[in-house]
Amino acid sequence: MGSINRGRYAPAPLAGILLTVCAMHATAKPMPTPKLKSSSVLIFDSSDSSVLYSRNSNVAAPIASITKLMTALVVLDAKQPLDEPLEITQAEQDLPKGGLSRLTVGTVLRRGDLMHLALMSSENRAAHALGNNYPGGMPAMVSAMNAKAAALGMTTAHFVDPTGLSSENVASPEDLSKLVIAASQNPTIREYSTDKRYTVRVHRHLVEFHNTDNLVANPTWNIIVQKTGYIAEAGRCLVMEAVIEGRHVVIVLLDSLGKYTRVADAKRVKSWMEQSSIARVRVSMR
Repeated sequence: MGSINRGRYAPAPLAGILLTVCAMHATAKPMPTPKLKSSSVLIFDSSDSSVLYSRNSNVAAPIASITKLMTALVVLDAKQPLDEPLEITQAEQDLPKGGLSRLTVGTVLRRGDLMHLALMSSENRAAHALGNNYPGGMPAMVSAMNAKAAALGMTTAHFVDPTGLSSENVASPEDLSKLVIAASQNPTIREYSTDKRYTVRVHRHLVEFHNTDNLVANPTWNIIVQKTGYIAEAGRCLVMEAVIEGRHVVIVLLDSLGKYTRVADAKRVKSWMEQSSIARVRVSMR
């Protein structure tokens, strides 16, 4: 499941990393500027707590389905049983801008299945059902999401729903790096978000879902955690933590125009770091 080699991954202490992320103006040794097309960018090396590159990184913007990382964190914090069956209701069908979904009203899945689909294939009805079944219902869920954001030091973040369909769900790339690091500490989120495909039973039929980020199936990537997002107001978005050249790198890409730009930008980041690593080796050998 997923593309990561979990035997190679040991999560760094969360508290120490979150404190250092707050100092976003500290940078590593200068490297050539990567040619990225996303409007807002942050490349953060959590191995040594350095910012490798940033663009508009302190500006809050709509984050679309990246929201679902916070949704999963809050549900897991509440220690709700993942094997509890939950039903997709009319409330999920009536989501604004929800688009098409294969989770029809009356579908009953385990809470863990819904979280799996929300993180892996960005299933909006699954994420909404998680919120509806949170202790205290949707208002309590949204309140918990904002409280969690505050606890993580996400000073620009604001949430109004668990799906990301609302453009009022906003955060800066700097704050999203804190969310990605927190999510990377949770083995369930790591597993679900990087799984390539997952099959569930919808009424009488088995339905296979696929990851919205095709990089998880690329054997040249070692992705720890990831999440895509899209609504018109946010553009195409992608966040991830990946191991590149032996470094744990958080990549935040917001408002990427075009369907493939966010993935292309992620590839450009990887290539940029690989080339910079080769350049450092050459310098050290002189």
